[in-house]
Amino acid sequence: MSPRARLAVFGCAGAGLAALLFWGLAGLPAFGHYQGAYGNQLEREVMPERHTTNLVGAVVFDYRGIDTLGEEFILFTAVMGVTLLLRKNREQEIEDAPDDTVRSDAVRIAGLFLVAPTFLLGLWVAAFGYVTPGGGFQGGVVLAGALLLVYLTGGSRRYTGVTPLTAVEMAEASGAGAFVALGLAGLIAHGAYLHNFLGAGRQGTLESGGSIPLVNWATALAVTTAMLLLFKEFLEEYSVPVARRRG
Repeated sequence: MSPRARLAVFGCAGAGLAALLFWGLAGLPAFGHYQGAYGNQLEREVMPERHTTNLVGAVVFDYRGIDTLGEEFILFTAVMGVTLLLRKNREQEIEDAPDDTVRSDAVRIAGLFLVAPTFLLGLWVAAFGYVTPGGGFQGGVVLAGALLLVYLTGGSRRYTGVTPLTAVEMAEASGAGAFVALGLAGLIAHGAYLHNFLGAGRQGTLESGGSIPLVNWATALAVTTAMLLLFKEFLEEYSVPVARRRG
């Protein structure tokens, strides 16, 4: 197929998709006029029952906690699958990776000043996920991104130094396992899996939500380490073979 024909097919498909998108958006209720029955019910009950000011956090880590557990293990399984596929035919270890240390002083200084604030932002997003917008999933990605800055400004050797493989793998398994264990604690204490077994706590503070903060941090740990494993495997897959071809 010629480039012109491909563009024509893409144009037709894109026009159809755009029409469907605008049609769907046109049917949405006006801003601030949500009509979902379940959402309105949760809005009335979350604050009195869980004292969490972020309704989404309460839904994800409490009311819909079992679904979130499934999502977390989907991530865990996906990362393990990618890791096994990338390691299957790779024999050279990370110690044999090329010396890709960044030589630019400007880039290194920028990275030096960005790593700590980005890591702190990730902690804040994860910690306050059930009080303000955020949560373990979002905070985990930001935390992993902060450590990825170490690679972007210092190279693969320094990144490997701050993310030892054994520790990262153990932390990922611990995060997923902690989620399961907290669910079992609720089952033992109140007869329902992932039941909030620590009470409501103080509204609007990090002490609110009962067991929600614990589930939130277990998720943050699992997501952070899952992203770090993906970064590590892709870096080894692509940086080392480049060095082999050049060698």
